[in-house]
Parts: sequence; C-alpha cells; structure tokens
Amino acid sequence: MIQTKGLTGAQTLLRVLGKMGVERIFASPGSEWSPVWEALAEPGVEGMPIYMSTRHEEIAVGMASGYAKATGKLPAVMIHTTVGALHATMAMRGALHEQVPMVVFAGESIGFGEDEGPDVGGQWGSHLGDMGGPAKLVDHTVKWSFGVNTKSILPATIQRACRLAMAGPRGPVFVSLAMEHLFDTMTKDVPSDLGAAPLATADPKGIEELADMLAGANYPVIIAEDAGRTIKAVECLVEIAELLGCPVVETRSTGAINIPRTHPLHCGYDPKEVLKGSDVIFLLAVIAPWYPASVTPSQGAKVAMLDENPHRAELPYYGYQTDLCLAGEIESSLEHLLAALKKRVSKGDASRSRRAEELKAKNDARRKQWREEAQGLSKQKPMDTRWVAHEISQVLPADAMVVEETITHRLAVHRYLDQLKPGSFFAGCIGGLGTGLATALGVKAANPKRPVICLIGDGSFNYDPAPAAFGAAQEHNLPFLTIMFNNQGYLSQKSGIPKYYPDGWAVKTKNFSGLHIVPCPEYSMIVKAFDGYGERVEEPGEVRKAVERGLKAIAAGQSALIDVRLKPVEETVSRGEV
Repeated sequence: MIQTKGLTGAQTLLRVLGKMGVERIFASPGSEWSPVWEALAEPGVEGMPIYMSTRHEEIAVGMASGYAKATGKLPAVMIHTTVGALHATMAMRGALHEQVPMVVFAGESIGFGEDEGPDVGGQWGSHLGDMGGPAKLVDHTVKWSFGVNTKSILPATIQRACRLAMAGPRGPVFVSLAMEHLFDTMTKDVPSDLGAAPLATADPKGIEELADMLAGANYPVIIAEDAGRTIKAVECLVEIAELLGCPVVETRSTGAINIPRTHPLHCGYDPKEVLKGSDVIFLLAVIAPWYPASVTPSQGAKVAMLDENPHRAELPYYGYQTDLCLAGEIESSLEHLLAALKKRVSKGDASRSRRAEELKAKNDARRKQWREEAQGLSKQKPMDTRWVAHEISQVLPADAMVVEETITHRLAVHRYLDQLKPGSFFAGCIGGLGTGLATALGVKAANPKRPVICLIGDGSFNYDPAPAAFGAAQEHNLPFLTIMFNNQGYLSQKSGIPKYYPDGWAVKTKNFSGLHIVPCPEYSMIVKAFDGYGERVEEPGEVRKAVERGLKAIAAGQSALIDVRLKPVEETVSRGEV
C-alpha cells in the first residue's frame, strides 16, 4: 500500500511517482501547478523526483524521451493545460511511434471558481478551457489519455498511468489533473505498492519455431532498427548473427546501434540490396524494412517478425508479409532465441564460416569505399556532407553519445560515425522535427559526465525551441555540443520536384518554391546568448579543429554550436544530386 490518505493531491502526485520509480520530472508548467511547487518545497520527504524546468513543452517531452532512451527508466512530464498540451503533441506522437515510456501530466479546472476552496482564477472560464479538457485534445498522440474526474481515484490513477506507460508496448500516457484536486485532501490510499510488471518474453513455442526457420535457412538475413536499446540485446544479436553466419542490415531510419557498425557481419543500410536471394528474413524491432510494403524483396522468402509492438495498431496501414509474428520484449526474447539456436547450430560450421568470410570481405570493401569517397572530397568547397561526417568521426571521444536529427544527412551519419558504441546513438525525431536538441538534453541529464553531441540540420534546427533548449542546458549545467549541417534549405522536402518533373518549369527555371532558408543567419550567435561557444565553419580543413574546440567548450561547462556550411541546397538540386 502507498499511503496517500490525508495528503493533498499535489503531495500524492509526487509520492506515488517516487514509489513507481520516477526519478525525474521534466516540466514546462503553468500557474495551475502551484500546489505541486509547494509540495516540492516540503523538507524531509524521501524519494522525491528531481524537478527540472525546461521552458517549453516540446523540450520537456523531448528531454523525457532522451532520458528514457538512455536509461530505460520512466520519466514524468508536467506541462501547462490545453495550450501546453498542444505544444507537446508532436513530441508525444514521436514517443508513441518510438515506444518511449513516459507519463505526462497537464493541469485543468473542473470547478471554474464555483467550488469552495482556493480560487483557481478566472482564466479557466475564458481562455484555457476546452470541451473535454486537455485529455481529449491529445488522445490520438498517446497510448492512453484520461482526465481525473474525482479526487477519490487520483492516487490510484497516477499509479495506473505509470504502469501503463511501462507495459508493452511501452509509450507515453497522459493524465490531466484538476487544480481543485491538487489542493484537496485525499480520502484513499493506493491499494498496492507494486511497480510496473516486467515486459513479457515472446511465446516460447514461437521462439522455437523461429529458431527452426533460421537454423534451416540457406541464406537468412536479419534486419534491425530499434533492437539495440539495451547492451544485452546487442550482445545477443551479435552472437546470433555469428552463430548463423548471416548478415545484419540496418535501415536508414534506425534509432539505435543494433550491432557494432564495424562488425564483419554489419551489411550497411539498404535492406533491399542485402535481401536478394534470401530464404528467411528476420525483422527485429523494425517498422518499415522496405517500400512498398506489399512487395517482399526476395521472392519466396519466409518472413518472421519479433517486436514489442509487431501489429503497429497506431499505423493506418501495415501490409508487410508475416509468416511468423512474435510479440515480446526484445532482450529476453533474443536470449531465448540464442539458447534455442545453440541447440540447432554447430559453432564453426564450415558453410556458415565461408559465408561469414565472404560477407566480411564485402563489408570491409564497402566501408573502405565510403571512407575513400569522403577523403576525396577534402578540398571541395562548399563542403560535402560526407566529408563533414568523416571529419566528425575522427575526433569524437570514445565515450561520446550522439543524437541525430538531420534527415537529409542521416545516411552519411550512419556510415561514417561507425566507431560509436552500442547504447550511444539515439534518433532525435520520428516523422516530425523539433526534438533533437531536447533529446540530447535528456541524454545529457542521464549521463552528465559523458560528452553529448547533437547532429542537426539547419531545417531541423528551425523547428526546435532553441532558446529554451540552450537556456535549460545553462540552468541545469548540462552542456552539450550541437553540430549543424547547414545547407541553407529543405532538400528533403523539395527533392521530389526533379524526380517527378525532370523537365518541368521548376527545374528549367531553377525556381523551387519554399526551398530556401535565406538569408542564412549567424546561428552560432544564438548559443552565445546563453554563455555558450559558437563558431561558423566554411573551410573543409577547419571542420575537425572546430569540432575539437566545441568538445573543449562543453568539457569546460559551456554548450557549443558549430555551424558547418555545406553546399547550398539550391546548388544541390539544380545539379540533380538528390
């Protein structure tokens, strides 16, 4: 039992969160949270979460996402009612699609000043109220949404929200709490003090069937996107691949390092290329392995799927071939799969060893070619993305943690930052932009002693609440390095024009509407307003030195921004380089 009877709703909120393992609250709240601020000031209460103000709702949710990805722990978020909830929806939708757990709270009023007790303020009856309250506004962007409608259920509802966020498939949940209830005295205790139940391992019979498929295949292929969220899962996947002598290919949208990228069996980021001739395809925590969904790249192949959320109920369409579908927690399911394969596959099998050697030679040659391509661009000005990614990779510390929100430049980041260790790479966006800086902040909050680098495009940067991010970094002493890939436009949004209309007017006249971000501002000046270090780089030979200066700045406690000027997007499109 969690004792909450006799406490205020605000005291109850903090105590139940602490009991449920919440260590951090990321907040961008409004005045409705005064009761919670008072409860936070109460001395001598053990197990209270650390409260971190973030200045913007999208920063709060993005920080929670980065923190959860980096720790596996459940964060809480406090945001303002209605308008704050709407600010947060893009980031919450991203957490939903990425299966990132968090419990998000917004305030509201249900009495509008008509009840006895503290005056909640006239703003609730004019500008802040909406039909159905904030829980209704956001219900399509979260896993579960509810507005607490009576104080007797508030304590147990907070606990339930934490459990739902951590239950498979994990994701964000949303609870609106009336200001009246936060002031009021609770009449109930929480009946149980049990935390969230551990995620279930996939069905044992299904794992045995999967082991039979993989062991009996002539050419199995593993595609992985988000399996590498725990180190143990990566270790299991590596051992499985080595036992089978089979390729592991990631996708362009991978959000974690699923297998070390210099591993002999890592086969790049183009599944269609690797799948040719395969007879068994194992999709491991993958959303979209190829396109269109209904056309499996290897005709006649069997497709097996293992995911925490294989049915993807949040997506309107999911038409991939699935001959075996397993739902379960990735790490424990892989452990069981590895044990089952060891009973079926002899270590050092000659045919598998030959295949592994062939894959190693091919993969080593591919990585060598990528490096030579980048090095061949060392004198080109304006700079090419590949050269910049190569130079960054040469100076990253061994313990660096990287968050990526580049879109256009993502493939170069994957290819050239190949020394990153498992557990040190995180996607900063999913279907939308604006959370890269915040995700980096959350990763830094989880790992304050490690260097955190956010790789971001100038287009992405314009969607991020940069002043709030740099301000929160300064306030909480969480310095991180931002490296901007600045091509002065939106290549990802406009590359379709020459593709669909190669002889059209836009190409002929070089008139691409909405393409540019010009005049290009001095982005490096923004971080200086928050006592940070900023620098613009235009010379290819200065990239490495500038990154080193940025790393030195964050080691000294300053956030830093390195604005790397690339080949302008107009020039890129006009030459057909899309």
